[in-house]
Amino acid sequence: QVQLVESGGGWVQAGGSLRLSCTASGSDFRLDAIDTMGWYRQAPGKQRELVAIITSGGSTNYTNSVKGRFTISRDNAKHTVYLQMNSLKPEDTALYYCYGDSFQINRATMTAYDYWGQGTQVTVSS
Repeated sequence: QVQLVESGGGWVQAGGSLRLSCTASGSDFRLDAIDTMGWYRQAPGKQRELVAIITSGGSTNYTNSVKGRFTISRDNAKHTVYLQMNSLKPEDTALYYCYGDSFQINRATMTAYDYWGQGTQVTVSS
């Protein structure tokens, strides 16, 4: 119903920058119901963690380890969320996943719809 596709991952040296993009596609009635979007990341052998989120109204929140270095933004007209990553560190190396949730309820589960991208790899070398 809704697909999230990430792009912009790659390899950089410590101190470099990358800009991730994630675009949602699908039925208009589903896209229009997306509320929060954000980015998670998962390094090998570690749990998936929230990196940053942004609501449809533009409110943002970041995990402490990236605050001041990363900036999340979105273009609601394009159904796209971005993550500008500056001053990258080796510990930022991970598979980054785009996330979105909806204010609509799946009646089969009585929970809100959630969407996940396939992930884009970010590798930061020292």
